[in-house]
Amino acid sequence: MTAAASQHGKSYGGVIDELVAGEWIDPQTKAPVQLPIENIVIEASLDGEEADLIAPLHRGKSLLVVCDEITRDVLGERLFRALKPLGQVEEFIWKKPRCSDEGVAELMAETRGHEALIAVGSGTVSDSVKYATFQDGREYSVFPTSPMNAYTTPTASVSSAGMKKSITCHSAKGVFFDLEILAGCPKRLIRAAFADVVCRTTAQVDWLMSHLLFDTVYTPTPYTLLAYDEEGLLDHAGQLTSGSIDSLAMLTRISTIMGLGTIFTGTTHSGSMAEHMISHCIDMFAGADHPGTSHGEQVGVTTLTLSALQNQILGAASPPEIRPTEIPETRLKQRYGSDMAALMVEQTGKKAVDGAAAERLNRRLADDWDGFAAPLREAMLPLARLEGPMAAAGCQLNAADLGLDPEFYRQIISDGRFTRDRFTALDLADDSGLLSPFVSAHC
Repeated sequence: MTAAASQHGKSYGGVIDELVAGEWIDPQTKAPVQLPIENIVIEASLDGEEADLIAPLHRGKSLLVVCDEITRDVLGERLFRALKPLGQVEEFIWKKPRCSDEGVAELMAETRGHEALIAVGSGTVSDSVKYATFQDGREYSVFPTSPMNAYTTPTASVSSAGMKKSITCHSAKGVFFDLEILAGCPKRLIRAAFADVVCRTTAQVDWLMSHLLFDTVYTPTPYTLLAYDEEGLLDHAGQLTSGSIDSLAMLTRISTIMGLGTIFTGTTHSGSMAEHMISHCIDMFAGADHPGTSHGEQVGVTTLTLSALQNQILGAASPPEIRPTEIPETRLKQRYGSDMAALMVEQTGKKAVDGAAAERLNRRLADDWDGFAAPLREAMLPLARLEGPMAAAGCQLNAADLGLDPEFYRQIISDGRFTRDRFTALDLADDSGLLSPFVSAHC
């Protein structure tokens, strides 16, 4: 059964129904896009449909419903009861879920003996189940309890040796969104999900800029799909926490497509560039001063910061002048320790610009700055187009709203570029002498 063929409620899947059915034609390749996820359903309610959705995906398998104490109350208990008639069905309530090397090892040990796992939100449970089943060759499906983008991506965000890593795993067999369940989740989670997807503009500009400068791979497919709902979502952001099923469905579709971006492109670049790097820095380096904010809440704020920087660079009448990359190894050691500094130097070295490259890039930008900037400006939204909807949705807008020390935030904006090998606006600004004054003025 596909989302489009659901026999129960009205589908809110939109273009996702076409993707699941193999009917959406990519305008770039002129070919239908094929998904590894067999079914994605978005409906107002899935109550009573659960067994019909799961049975064809995991036929004859012994099933284990995996939830934490919160998601069991929200949906897990209902799901367990609904699936019991299928036969070999048990449940596991994970007391202390954590998506880390240690946590996933614990989950694998606790769920051994069951052929397929059915994850019940949250992002931590879903990512842990995803990574665990990938490692031991089992199947899984997921019933989300919030409208995040983690459910449809084949990657998991795993803490390993003090550093968050995005690890490629496998996709769920099925992803099933019950909008009434999502509408009942804490408003903070809805706001965080919205904040997490507004980064389309900054991620696209960063990735396209890298492609234009260095001929790195770039695939526009996810942005074509996101365009179906982006304007409507921004226009109706203020209704997201009011119980509006239509607005929540738009957010769910966009989150779903953001998650599918890795499938379309083979990389997380389409939805994770500098704004995500900075959010990861908050988690990695804030320590005891971490305010307890979520990844999505942080990405919303870092997206606004990156949008301001990108608009400044691309709004200029003349191009920045690029200099060879300087890696402040001593400063990084003092701030983050020798081991972390070594990792940061290694990552930055992969994208560092030397003298010859700087000269080549500067010639190109000087010869046709407007021609170079035009496609980037087209992909870029004005900062105000993000700030207004985020304010209407009740999202945090700056570091102070997150509860972060301003000096720490300035520090990680300055150092965030060194944590990954992806070339972004942070690299262009720093190599051009623009980042330090920007940080002083805007952060």
